Amino acid sequence: MKWPDCFVIMINMKKTIYADNAATTKLCDEAYEAMQPYFKEIYANPSQSYAAGSLAKRGLNDARRVIAESLSAFDKEIVFTSGGSEADNLALIGVMDACRDKGRHLITTDIEHKAVLETAKYLERNGVRVTYVHVGADGRVNPEDIERAICGDTVLISVMTANNETGTLQPIEEIGKIAKAHGVLFHTDAVQAYGKIELSPEKMNIDLLSASAHKFNGPRGAGFLYVKRGTPISSFIHGGSQEYGLRAGTENVPGIVGMAVAATISLEKMAERAEYEAMLTKRLHDGVLKRLEGVSVNGSMDYRLPGVINFSFAGVEGESLLISLDMKGICVSTGSACVMSTDTPSHVITAITGDEERARQSIRFSLGHENTVEEVDYIIDALGESVEYLRRLRE
Repeated sequence: MKWPDCFVIMINMKKTIYADNAATTKLCDEAYEAMQPYFKEIYANPSQSYAAGSLAKRGLNDARRVIAESLSAFDKEIVFTSGGSEADNLALIGVMDACRDKGRHLITTDIEHKAVLETAKYLERNGVRVTYVHVGADGRVNPEDIERAICGDTVLISVMTANNETGTLQPIEEIGKIAKAHGVLFHTDAVQAYGKIELSPEKMNIDLLSASAHKFNGPRGAGFLYVKRGTPISSFIHGGSQEYGLRAGTENVPGIVGMAVAATISLEKMAERAEYEAMLTKRLHDGVLKRLEGVSVNGSMDYRLPGVINFSFAGVEGESLLISLDMKGICVSTGSACVMSTDTPSHVITAITGDEERARQSIRFSLGHENTVEEVDYIIDALGESVEYLRRLRE
């Protein structure tokens, strides 16, 4: 059988500098190797009781234990999903459905990932009242504003741990305390944060937490939702009783095993990588501001992930700059990978600055542990050339 041409990929391109790790990361070798036996050898359905199925089930259980231990959680508090978007959907839809007799009010912010915002809109169409709390000029939400939004029928608060476009960290622990004090459930989208910063659901009063493997050098198609014991939640994918009845469908054992291995490595090397990525980001920040005028940094400089920084360049369309950098072999982003196909400016930068033009001028750099100082220096030079060229075109 001859494969269609679209399945045969010939790579013939110059060296690429990948500075878009917030969109996805390269699968680590250890995860890749750990996954291989589960494709062609240990391939039985883990729900089956015969020996081959039990072997697959063991891999699933071992992975669940690894993820649970990373959060100091119980194994049964980990529900495997296809990724962060599904985990967010399960958290919001599942909780609001299970608690429909208690209340119909959800609180979130205006800079959440679309997996939360679009789910909130879906819930609004189905009778849920949603409050979108605004963030400050630094991209952080004031916990007091969250508390003021709480009503007698508030069921759930959902605030992301780290923003996917700016890297800004939210005051999760403070929000968790407020939620607990008012008897409101608290969900955080930790897709960008898991494996990069310390996370403790118990300490931070988190009831539900979403994560996705491909953000920490694991495979695409695997993620999880932490659900604290006793949290009311309903399934929204119906069928079998997999994942404690919360997520029907045969589990993606290879992906889940790969995720657990990637999580182990990310957590073991977290401090070392954070220090290195922060150094690279500072070098990029200082170099860009020294080279160019009319540059703004979007989001907090004090509370953010170590490898993410978002710039706006006055007089330059972000999309044009992205194309120019791509021609120089540099991969960056103008915003979330999930909305790159639309022509609308970043809702995150617009919410932070109140300026759609500045949002259209924004570019996100997300550096990882595989980037080098030499690459950052090349980015600074290439960025300077591109911005200066694009500004001249407008004169």
